[in-house]
This record gives sequence, C-alpha cells and structure tokens, in this order.
Amino acid sequence: MKQVFADTFYWVALLNPRDDLHQEVFRFSQTITNLRRVTTEEVLIEVLNFFSNYDSLVKQKVLRFTRRISNELSIHIIPQTHASFRSGLELYERRLDKGYSLTDCISMQTMKELKITDILTHDRHFAQEGFNILFSK
Repeated sequence: MKQVFADTFYWVALLNPRDDLHQEVFRFSQTITNLRRVTTEEVLIEVLNFFSNYDSLVKQKVLRFTRRISNELSIHIIPQTHASFRSGLELYERRLDKGYSLTDCISMQTMKELKITDILTHDRHFAQEGFNILFSK
C-alpha cells in the first residue's frame, strides 16, 4: 500500500469547515483507496494546539477525531521518541536559514526514514526539501 505523510495542514483543513481548503481536503479524503496516511504524534500535538482557543464543542470534536484515527488501519501514527526529537533538532540546526518548525523537521526526517515522498500539505518548506506537496494554495 502506498504511503503518504499527513501534515498538520491536512488534519486542520479536514476538521475546520472554515478553512479555505476544507472542501478540497474533504473531497480528497473521501476518495482515498489503497493509500496509507502516516503522521506523527508531534503533528497531532500541533493539531490539538491549533484548536486550543476554540470553544469546547470544537475541542471535543477534535479530541474524538484524534482518538478515532489512532484506531484506523489506514492511518499510521508514529510515536514521538527522544530519537525523533534529536533527529528533528539536527535538521532544524542545519536549516537555520529556513522558517522550518521543529515539528516540520521531525516530519521531514520521519518521511526520509520511511522513504515517503508525497505529503498532504501546502507548506512549501517540504518542497524545498524535495518532497512532493499534494495541495497548493
């Protein structure tokens, strides 16, 4: 089964009907067959952080969603480890001239390790590192 990395952008756009790309991401998600989405716990932390200032109903929806996807076979969540933190930190240090977040660096290192080239994002930083971004804004 082909693997694709799911960035924070993807999950936020999927969960947020007010997001400019919500409809595009939602339609894409409805057509996924033979595609395994891979993400990290660090990405899911960013998703939960993104919604932290929303009302409690939205936060409950996001929390339920996060718990539900952890049980889906078509989604693989890579646990955070000290090794993934250090690996991301090393890339962050090598790219001080870029605007990469630490979470993006961890994601990039994870993708390289798993030989994943396609990413569900519109973040051009991933293209700068040679990855194929699947959404454009």
